[in-house]
Amino acid sequence: MKDTFGLDQIDRNLLGLLTENAEQSYADLGKAVGLSAPAVHERVKRYKASGRIRAITARLDPAMTGKRFLAFVHVNTTGWGKTDALMQIEELPEVEEIHSVTGDTCMILKVRMESTQALEALLARLYALPEVISTKSYVALSTYLERPVQAGITPL
Repeated sequence: MKDTFGLDQIDRNLLGLLTENAEQSYADLGKAVGLSAPAVHERVKRYKASGRIRAITARLDPAMTGKRFLAFVHVNTTGWGKTDALMQIEELPEVEEIHSVTGDTCMILKVRMESTQALEALLARLYALPEVISTKSYVALSTYLERPVQAGITPL
């Protein structure tokens, strides 16, 4: 039976397995969810065509790429904040996520870089924009869980 998002339990299990390791063969995935390899292939094609799977990517080890320093930067701006100039920071490879949020800040950035000096340079770049009023930075000391979107849903 399909849920309100058009997924059945096999879909959720299959998406979960792909999230863990997208390099698995269709035969191995099929064994895990009780389908044939061609049936799994068809489902994966549907997920891609519908946008349910947006991309298949590699998760890089930050330490092995010289980006051990993880921080979250809260950015306060005048007005709405999503100006073209501010949104150009998405081009910087250090900026992993940009979120427009409610509460006492306008935007939250997840940034990963090599050092505090790199963070300082990013902050200087932000403060050069006329719409930026202030920032607060939170440096991650340790990461206990970091994962992509999960297919499962916790029952209420």
